[in-house]
Amino acid sequence: MSHLELAAGLGRVRTMMRLIDVPRDLSITALSTLANLERLGSRRLTDLAALEGVTQPAMTQLVSRLEREALAERRAEPADGRVVVVAITEHGRAELARRRTMQAKRLAELLAELSEADRAAIAAALPALERLTARALDTAPPSQGAAG
Repeated sequence: MSHLELAAGLGRVRTMMRLIDVPRDLSITALSTLANLERLGSRRLTDLAALEGVTQPAMTQLVSRLEREALAERRAEPADGRVVVVAITEHGRAELARRRTMQAKRLAELLAELSEADRAAIAAALPALERLTARALDTAPPSQGAAG
């Protein structure tokens, strides 16, 4: 199988993971932004916009919505009080955890429908997929985005 075929297959897996992400009351960009804030810590709006590949005005709107829903908050950066950063709230962390649990449950249901051989093949591929994910998260330029 070629690199392009592997990439296309992984793209289909990403699409499947998005499709089983319920509920759909938050956009993929909103969820990705929350996940990045959880993983990377507080960030400036301009940095978040670059990470997500959106304009700064679009990110400002998104952060305002996340604030209204108490999922994120703006605060002064500790090192320089003049700088405003966006941080995930405890409610935002809890919401991400709840959604991950729901997604894992749905994925487990789908996996139960596969043969034991298919489940074993997926399990065998997990270490390589973890390495691929770590490489992508560690080396992807901010403009490439971290959604997914």
